[in-house]
Amino acid sequence: MLTFAEKLAIIESFPQLQRKDVSLGRVNFHFEESVYDRKVVVQHLHPNGNGFVYAGHLSPSMTDKKGMVNIREYSEEELRTVVEDSIAYLSHFEEAEEMVDEFADLEGVWIGPEKQELTLAQEDLLWNIYAGVNLEECFESPIEAERYLLEEGFHKKKG
Repeated sequence: MLTFAEKLAIIESFPQLQRKDVSLGRVNFHFEESVYDRKVVVQHLHPNGNGFVYAGHLSPSMTDKKGMVNIREYSEEELRTVVEDSIAYLSHFEEAEEMVDEFADLEGVWIGPEKQELTLAQEDLLWNIYAGVNLEECFESPIEAERYLLEEGFHKKKG
């Protein structure tokens, strides 16, 4: 396991990131040029070696509900890769456009735990969730939309 100082040195080697000290000796790193609302790439890097990196580019099964991965046990190569990928993901809407085809099967009706129905629709670069004709939620990424639906107990309607 890398030490706090080693992780800090690796993350600080990315000039695109801005360090923000937070409580309890923890450190966040922001990517101010993000084309999305999300700016935090590294969250709560702690002196004990624990910390999180935003990984919206990964499937929801590989991240927590906020799209973060725990980097406690990451090697130098793994840490560099996940930070690079996070910055790349947050840098380009074009990547979101490429994902549209890959995630087209997410569109349609989703059924909730109490048989309620929500509709996920890709519109331009946004992924919108509707309850009937009312807009319920709006996401910039199909991964975020899917994560939301799964967290709320919904599953894709078959057929």
